[in-house]
Amino acid sequence: MVARLVIAAPASGSGKTTVTTGLMAAFTRAGLTVSPHKVGPDYIDPGYHSLATGRPGRNLDAYMCGPELMAPLFAHGARGCDLAVVEGVMGLYDGASGMGELASTAQVAKLLRAPVVLVVDASSQSRSVAALVHGFVSWDPEVRVGGVILNKVGSDRHEALLREAMEDVGVPVLGALRRAPQVDTPSRHLGLVPVAERRADAVDAVAAMGEQVRQGCDLEGLLALARTAPPLGVEAWEPGFGLPHPAPSRESPADGLPAAARPARGSAPDPAPQAQEGRVSARPLVAVAGGSAFTFSYAEHTELLTAAGAEVITFDPLRDEQLPPGTSGLVIGGGFPEVYAAELSANERLRKAVAELARSGAPVAAECAGLLYLARSLDGQPMCGVLDADARMSGRLTLGYREAVAVRDNSLAVAGTRLRGHEFHRTVIEPGAGADPAWGVVHPGRRFEGFVQGGVHASYLHTHWAARPEVAHRFAGACAR
Repeated sequence: MVARLVIAAPASGSGKTTVTTGLMAAFTRAGLTVSPHKVGPDYIDPGYHSLATGRPGRNLDAYMCGPELMAPLFAHGARGCDLAVVEGVMGLYDGASGMGELASTAQVAKLLRAPVVLVVDASSQSRSVAALVHGFVSWDPEVRVGGVILNKVGSDRHEALLREAMEDVGVPVLGALRRAPQVDTPSRHLGLVPVAERRADAVDAVAAMGEQVRQGCDLEGLLALARTAPPLGVEAWEPGFGLPHPAPSRESPADGLPAAARPARGSAPDPAPQAQEGRVSARPLVAVAGGSAFTFSYAEHTELLTAAGAEVITFDPLRDEQLPPGTSGLVIGGGFPEVYAAELSANERLRKAVAELARSGAPVAAECAGLLYLARSLDGQPMCGVLDADARMSGRLTLGYREAVAVRDNSLAVAGTRLRGHEFHRTVIEPGAGADPAWGVVHPGRRFEGFVQGGVHASYLHTHWAARPEVAHRFAGACAR
């Protein structure tokens, strides 16, 4: 039993992240152990959550991981905590495009049996706020909106008008926050600037958010609401082997992809430890890229690799000139290499070390930023040269969920493994796929994507390994060999 709140809004831009982070900071300062969570695939907001609470920010994505894993993953992250605060995504009822409520804040709130607090941008309205809230409260009776926080309130008079209007709705106002420039966080082409790039300023901003919420919100009322959440009655997700994991899917790629992409009939996957087979016998060292250029990762990935028997060490491609001694596998996740292209290029010794590791056949898993780092160049700056491809910034945002199928056996998956992921970038790489692609994207559209080359698996697709624990176990097994 963990007290819990879901913080939602009618639309993006209402101030969810500021209010959520402020609540986490205020409750943590009050002495509670707070578990931070974020609905959806976003990597940046959880960094601010972690700064506010001192605990890993965790994602709850019902598209990538499946609705059935939302409560177990939540229970895993919130174990031993006094309170869990879950920041929603977009508007309360917005989910995966064309798929109803899937991956929406509303769906996750129902799966967690958690009360919702609606953050409303009240800057350009007074009495109309009541109609807005009434519509969100009545839209889905299974979603329990237990309170409202009025954000960007202009004055005492404005607040009084808003509170008076809300009296007829029957939903308590649990906070009213004024506009406060000191809590603003800078943004750029993919959203907020990550904590790792502005840590000192971020610490000050999070402290200001916490103080603003402490002064403007009814913390006792919010905690009382959180404690009305009933027991979940689920077993917590485990990264180890104590609980059964789903067997890996080995379906053929969907019709429409070239026949060459389909796994040969009767072909057996190459031997590698699967989720139910236990830890690998050797203890391989897996180096994971971090630092300011590579800030996108899910906490469960490291937990799964560790549970599979690997030793995980983080290194910073901006500062470290060598990989950790004894590295037998490499994970390079997402981030902003385009912002640091010159600095990454200048670290020639590390670029050569990465290229040598890849040429040796060692497993290398690269997602998005990692794909760009392995390319021949990024915006004209030399990169690692592992892939015969060049990357550059573009004016077009590529954003959305994807469904994909592995088209060849590789260090992460056997041919035919079906997986859901997410793309989020303003770069392009040419060519977009190698002779052996990483994935056949089957929805939306049909295309090849990414590169499989020796032990390298490089792709734009962000994935959440909790949905497929065998990915981490297969990778750790390949590293051990």
